[in-house]
Amino acid sequence: MASKIEFVEFIAEQLRQAGTITYRKMFGEYGVYCNGKIFAVICDNQLFIKITEAGRKVCPGLSEAPPYEGAKNYLLMEDVEDKELLTALVTATCRELPEPKPKKKKEKK
Repeated sequence: MASKIEFVEFIAEQLRQAGTITYRKMFGEYGVYCNGKIFAVICDNQLFIKITEAGRKVCPGLSEAPPYEGAKNYLLMEDVEDKELLTALVTATCRELPEPKPKKKKEKK
C-alpha cells in the first residue's frame, strides 16, 4: 500500500521546527529530508527514522523495523501526534548524520 500524500504533508508540518523539511517520492514511497539530509522514509503511512545513538537516547523505547522488504532496520515512530518528541528525535538524529555529499556535475562532451 502506497503512502498518502496527506500523511507525508502532515509529517512535514509536524516537523517544521526541526529545520527545512522536504520530501521526495522514491520507489512509490517517500524520502524525508531535514536541511538537505535524508533522515527518514515514509512507507505504508508509517514514519521510519534512521537509527543513531542520539536518536536512541531521545526515544529509547522505539521499536526497530525495516520499512520495506530487504531494507535495514529503522526506528519506527508510531506516535506522530507528539510534535515535541518527534521534533526532538529528528533534531538529534540529523545532528549525528553526515552532511550530504555534493552531487557531481556531469561533464558535457
